[in-house]
Amino acid sequence: MSSSTNNLAVYTQRMNKVLDHIDLHLDAALDLPAMAAVAHFSPYHFHRLFAAWMGETLGDYLRRRRLDVGAGKLAARHDIPVLEVALSVGFGSGEAFARAFKLRFGCSPSDWRAATPARWAEQLGEARRRQASQYRNLDQGLRKPDQETCGDMLNDVNSNQEDEEFNMEVKLVTLPPIKVAYMRHIGAYGPSLGVFWRETFMPWLAANDLEGVPCYGISHDDPSITPLDKCRYDACVEVPENFAAGSKVNVTTLPGGRYAVTRFEGTGATIGDAWVKLFRDWLPASGLDCDSRPCFEYYPKDARFDPATGVFDCDLCIPVRSR
Repeated sequence: MSSSTNNLAVYTQRMNKVLDHIDLHLDAALDLPAMAAVAHFSPYHFHRLFAAWMGETLGDYLRRRRLDVGAGKLAARHDIPVLEVALSVGFGSGEAFARAFKLRFGCSPSDWRAATPARWAEQLGEARRRQASQYRNLDQGLRKPDQETCGDMLNDVNSNQEDEEFNMEVKLVTLPPIKVAYMRHIGAYGPSLGVFWRETFMPWLAANDLEGVPCYGISHDDPSITPLDKCRYDACVEVPENFAAGSKVNVTTLPGGRYAVTRFEGTGATIGDAWVKLFRDWLPASGLDCDSRPCFEYYPKDARFDPATGVFDCDLCIPVRSR
């Protein structure tokens, strides 16, 4: 490995530590000197490095991250007051949170919470429109000139999707804490994540004799809230307690506890739709709330992947708590 490549890996590792520290301490005072110390840089250099790395200053990142997490809590947990959400993400008062929230999202925190079902329905509707367009393009490419249109097929597709919404088999399980090594992808979710797994993460697994070990995928951000180019995703693999992280990866612990788990089979283009259905349809009817632990995909040792079709299977896991 060249010195420049190694330096890049070290900087990546240090910056990931800062982002992880921020997520764990959003309710604390996170000033520049403290974050520079986490990254092992001087405050002067860290200020410039962070802005160059993330495309926004530390102050802008903290404000956005606090508001994004607050928006997610408002949507997922209907039982907690807005003031409690504000304090949990580092705002000193409900008024300061409301002002910043309206600047970021164009509405009050209460209005955002009330609009959650409609917002999730629109996300799912947009996903269906994309899928219908894909079917239409496929049908037009295969259909002979004298054949009927694909309207009936599209109706069947939409009908099946409607029927499947409330038929997700969800189990409540208690999982232990798991130590994982991870590589982070920053950017829009979707096909690029498949490329990241194939071209970056899987070769690292092979080089470190970790093939065939259970893996996880953690989506830290909601793409309906966070700008797409800022969304963070961690590709993770279980590692033993004595595992020593090299410069290419960070090590963390997936928290244990109670999770709602459902099986998914599909492609990278449809897994987002499954997450929306789980949050929009199952969670509100469950009597449970999502808590602040990360949601993740679980890929067991025998997880399947078909490179010809892109179809794979995994478990979708949502951390839950009683209301």
